[in-house]
Amino acid sequence: MQRYVFKIAGIGEWAEAEASGRYAGSPDDVRDGFIHFSDAQQVAGTLDKHFAGRDSLVLACVDTAPLGDDLKWEVSRGGKAFPHLYAELPMSAVVAAMAIPDGTQGALAADMAFALASRMLAMHGGSDVS
Repeated sequence: MQRYVFKIAGIGEWAEAEASGRYAGSPDDVRDGFIHFSDAQQVAGTLDKHFAGRDSLVLACVDTAPLGDDLKWEVSRGGKAFPHLYAELPMSAVVAAMAIPDGTQGALAADMAFALASRMLAMHGGSDVS
């Protein structure tokens, strides 16, 4: 299991989650019954496919350790395993979040994800940023 996963969300919904201490997910997450996450390599495709043309987004870096067995890696887009959380996300598991500049392409967002994960691993130990 990877140490960090990422969530892209609208800034408004993220602010509400920060205020409440829990993130129940986007409307798509609620519809699907789990919160969709990406690993650092998957962030580019997620941004380009599901958030193209949207502004006012945030990229959150989430520590997988506190999520326990509620986090499952399941085959999804392109036959690759994606992390899905079958519970609300406690904001205490979010180790960093940053605004995605409007108009950002997926490759730059992936670079942001790798940088966040690398910074967190340097601070807390470990080596898996993929």
